[in-house]
Amino acid sequence: MVCTSMADNPTWLSLVVALVALHFVVSASESEQEILLKFKDSLKNNEKLSSWNASTSPCANGAANWVGVICTTGGSVYGLKLEIMGLSGELNLTPLKGLASLRTISLKKNSLSGSLPSVNQLGALKSVFLSHNNFSGEIADGAFYGMMSLKKVDLGHNRFVGKIPVSLAKLPRLLELRLENNHFQCQIPSFASKNLAYLNVANNELDGSIPEALRDLDRASFSGNKNLCGGKLPACPERAESAQPLSGESVATNTTSLPPPARAEGHHSYKVSLIMGAVIVGIILLITVIVYVIKSRPSQAPDSVEAPAPERTSRAKSGEAQADAEAGPSMTNIGGGKKDHQQTKLTFLKDTTGKFDLQDLLKASAEILGSGVFGSSFKANISPNGATMVVKRYRQMNNMDKEEFQEHMRRLGRLDDPNLLPLVAFYYRKEEKLMITEFVSKGNLASYLHGKHDADKASLDWPTRLKIVKGVAKGLSVLYRELPSLTTPHGHLKSSNILLSDSFEPLLTDFGLVPLVNQEHAQKLMIAYKSPEYVQHGRITKKTDVWALGVLILEVLTGKFPANFSQGQGEKEFDLALWVNNMVDEDHTREVFDEEMKHTENSEGEMLKLLNVGLACCRGEVEARLDFKEAAEKIEELKEKDNDEEFYSTYGSKGKSDDFNSSLEQL
Repeated sequence: MVCTSMADNPTWLSLVVALVALHFVVSASESEQEILLKFKDSLKNNEKLSSWNASTSPCANGAANWVGVICTTGGSVYGLKLEIMGLSGELNLTPLKGLASLRTISLKKNSLSGSLPSVNQLGALKSVFLSHNNFSGEIADGAFYGMMSLKKVDLGHNRFVGKIPVSLAKLPRLLELRLENNHFQCQIPSFASKNLAYLNVANNELDGSIPEALRDLDRASFSGNKNLCGGKLPACPERAESAQPLSGESVATNTTSLPPPARAEGHHSYKVSLIMGAVIVGIILLITVIVYVIKSRPSQAPDSVEAPAPERTSRAKSGEAQADAEAGPSMTNIGGGKKDHQQTKLTFLKDTTGKFDLQDLLKASAEILGSGVFGSSFKANISPNGATMVVKRYRQMNNMDKEEFQEHMRRLGRLDDPNLLPLVAFYYRKEEKLMITEFVSKGNLASYLHGKHDADKASLDWPTRLKIVKGVAKGLSVLYRELPSLTTPHGHLKSSNILLSDSFEPLLTDFGLVPLVNQEHAQKLMIAYKSPEYVQHGRITKKTDVWALGVLILEVLTGKFPANFSQGQGEKEFDLALWVNNMVDEDHTREVFDEEMKHTENSEGEMLKLLNVGLACCRGEVEARLDFKEAAEKIEELKEKDNDEEFYSTYGSKGKSDDFNSSLEQL
């Protein structure tokens, strides 16, 4: 298999442009009825298309008369959904070029064979689903050139061979690509689309390194390719070209230039001597520096705290995209010498775990939970009372003076609700601040939605996800009520800032911090400043937390991480709300739900209602977005099971998402 591309061949590109141009040459004399009847005749075993006949039109008054035809409200053919119909033979899409409104075609689970048809004849398509057939052979590099609107491609479970076509990787609006269970070879190309939300190339014959932009995708997306590496698969072996033996031809042509063995050996000894000399000089310099530092250090004041270094074990944190380079020194540097002695006292806001002081924290065995966007988090086991606390150390909190900071901490400390993690104590110093809370052993929501699932951390089922969303809404209600002066009472709502109790009750953390954080850092790092209203107009509003709640709801239902939360410029990255809206618009609403979500029987109606609320919360236009109170009321009304028999019979039995789509317009 030769893994080369014809993409740069001008003759090839000219041919592709000519083929795409043919799409616009439409015979005005052919009706949609005639076009579809020609297409029917090109298929074998088409008995299930008996409703396709010359006595009726495919569409009438916006409704379909023919099986498998999707119509626009204007009466034109919008899509073909001919799944599980036993259709066979080679697929010829040429007759369909005359359908000006055709945007989607699905022929999944038939017995179609031969090579991939000329899909780019239908240049306006948004989605193509051809999985579970018997297509085979290589796909031409230019098979998808010119398809600027194509968002979803499903070619899985066929017998395609060769490399993944370059034109497929260059689709600018691609959202989903399924190529699993084929025989594709060579390396995975880099994809042009910034909104690619789902990729599956499992069980092929691909090799090489996974492209950088795809390395955060699930391991399952790449499994079954024994020569593929990188990302969440085993690391790629380092290249050692210098260690590779010369070929016979190379040896024959270069023997005259090789130095005599004795000379080579002497040269090697000379290099070793140089290296040893450099090492010795380096050691001497290092010792000199250490002695200088020790002698120049001021003597320790007798009343200062001399804390032993905490015992640390590293643990990966969930939901954070990057470590903060300004996380600061270890816990042992807090407090310092005589100058800071008056500042080493903790201010307690809760008395639920017994008192301890800063010395106890410094002496505690500490586990680094992670370095986030604002600083470091430590898990500390306090010796006096056996309590386990979490100490969050912040460096970018100089937006208030000491008195204002302390008053704000007391306001947060007075908050008392089962869905808010209580602030136990805090510590103030100009250079840094500590906030101390109780340790919650189950971890955060992000680790359950996006981490590895095992016996201790199974996938969340539907009732649990609903419980979590309801708890989040209740916690936010308290923040809106008790912190009315804050434009964004939370300001940093995301799945990694939601801890889970042993009973999966959510506990909101990192709330109320927007007034404290330095403005330049808040704008770069906090969720509120990634909202559409701030990105577009430079402002946050009372509905900014509602937007974050909406994105969280979509994350909980889809299991997909909103990657723009962890990037500097959210508008240029994957937009979860946009992806869900596109899925709904194209009648694939049910496909957005997380496949790992269990216990959804007789619950589809309630799941759709919650999806509805999520979309209404994260609308880009602030005026069109739900008020928080209205959103909270709608969430509270939701149930685990569908009690409305009529609602369930509509959505559960018919399985038509266009009915649900129309209900979205009512919000």
